[in-house]
Amino acid sequence: MNGHRDWGGASEEHQPVTWWNGYPVYAAHFIVIVFVASMIITSLALFGSFGDTLVNALIFQPGLVYRGQIWRIVTFGLVNEPSISFAFDMVMIVWFGREVERFLGRRRFLMLYAASYVVTPLVLTALGPWLPMPLSGKTGALAVFCAFATLYPGVPVFFSVLAKWAALILVGIYTMMALAYRSPVLLISVGASCGTAYLFVRYYQGLFSLPRLRLWRRKPRLRVLPDLPKAKTVATAKPARESANMAEIDALLDKIAQSGIASLTPKERAKLDAAREGLLKRGADRE
Repeated sequence: MNGHRDWGGASEEHQPVTWWNGYPVYAAHFIVIVFVASMIITSLALFGSFGDTLVNALIFQPGLVYRGQIWRIVTFGLVNEPSISFAFDMVMIVWFGREVERFLGRRRFLMLYAASYVVTPLVLTALGPWLPMPLSGKTGALAVFCAFATLYPGVPVFFSVLAKWAALILVGIYTMMALAYRSPVLLISVGASCGTAYLFVRYYQGLFSLPRLRLWRRKPRLRVLPDLPKAKTVATAKPARESANMAEIDALLDKIAQSGIASLTPKERAKLDAAREGLLKRGADRE
């Protein structure tokens, strides 16, 4: 599909999810509220005596996912300890996530966020038999910022640095951190989430299309057409018979011209007489 896809969507796509004390709460704000609540619960759990129990029940572990604990693919990001980086992530989601939501609409923004959020545990699940790596505490702020930089590459952001260069710098820093600390989880997380966000925006900008699989293409049903009415069949066959008769009469006339009427056989003379009577009858009918 070429060209820009339909960005507008329904009217409620650009409406707030809810209102709080007269202030609109959009999807980006709602995501931040969920993460802040998870940070508070995690902090209280760590302060109390059930911190380890809560953390072990939510973090992602491939072996436990194989045993049926599929919820860990989603809940791993709800384990967040209080930190300056966490606060910075929340600010990024509010600032840049709201702009992405305004451009894409609520539904597509949530689809983008969900895709960039779950792609990392899905990749780690696939690699689990060879690299069983746990995962916890992921906000998705960097992927949201990469989506913003893809939409608005020339907008100045941090210290007047263009968005595209700021995104490359942040991705580069996290990549160097992953290499320095020998953390394949961080490397996969950055590459998978940011790459998904970038491709998602490019797809809805119409820069590429997904291949269509037609392996199970349904065969069209055969329609049994009714027989033609007899009147039409007779009407169609009658001109054909008349054409054949005229050809025979022309051949008889050629024979008479070459050898005389005495050369006709009784059967040929009968055909000639029948044709003459038919012509006379048609002339009488016209009169």
